[in-house]
Amino acid sequence: QVQVVESGGGLVQPGGSLRLSCAASGFTFSRYWIYWFRQAPGKEREFVAAINWNDGNINYADSVKGRFSVSRDNVKSTVDLQMNSLKPEDTAIYYCAADKSPVYRPGNLRSYAYWGQGTQVTVSS
Repeated sequence: QVQVVESGGGLVQPGGSLRLSCAASGFTFSRYWIYWFRQAPGKEREFVAAINWNDGNINYADSVKGRFSVSRDNVKSTVDLQMNSLKPEDTAIYYCAADKSPVYRPGNLRSYAYWGQGTQVTVSS
């Protein structure tokens, strides 16, 4: 089955860290842009970070710059999102998506080839 699968969510205290992972199943990330989005209850899905698997170009939302870091693991064939200094407002379901377009386009959610089911991140004391 062709899909992307997220893992690594959980409950963490404010100021803590979590690492999310996104894996491709049935295909490879080569030539894809891989995006991380999040959606909090009652809010729209918002862009978090993106990485181009081939050239390593990276982009972040302003709200996570300096705290989150996205990277690719060529051995495991995953895209990881390291989240540090977490805040309660980071609480959301985090989604991974893969886009075949070579163009960075964080606003074209409906055009992405694959979406994961999401993983819950809760930041609370």
